[in-house]
Amino acid sequence: MTLVEHLGIESAFLPKDITGAAQVGDYVCLKGYQHVTIVLQQGAWAGGTPAVTLFQATDVAAGNEKALSVTKRWTKVGVSGTTFVETAVAADTFNLPAVANTVNVLEVDADQLDVTNGFDCLTVKVASPGANADVLSGVYLLSGARYMGATMPDAKID
Repeated sequence: MTLVEHLGIESAFLPKDITGAAQVGDYVCLKGYQHVTIVLQQGAWAGGTPAVTLFQATDVAAGNEKALSVTKRWTKVGVSGTTFVETAVAADTFNLPAVANTVNVLEVDADQLDVTNGFDCLTVKVASPGANADVLSGVYLLSGARYMGATMPDAKID
């Protein structure tokens, strides 16, 4: 089997210059998955350090949205020959570094969401970098499919 047959792959937001604009990723539903890896890839970066936060909701339309706790992240500068560095996250938010071509990774298990109260969807939000010309993209890699098949479950549908 191929990676595409094992993972759900969804865009949070497509690569673009985020100058002066906050980014809100599409919500993905974890009903069909046990885990999501969120990859934020910085391209050309003029120096902004926007805050990153995760939110959970009861549906992909952002129903009953509330913050989702995150305690660590991994970063590395792409094509640098370095390995990922794990860093603690304080107060459930962190700032993207002012370094071009940095890859930022967050890991979330479905059971970290408030499933008792019906929260099974999540998104990533990135604040505006200010007047800096910064390029960013976001991707969700959903794993541990609860229902395996030739076609992975669509995570953008409840």
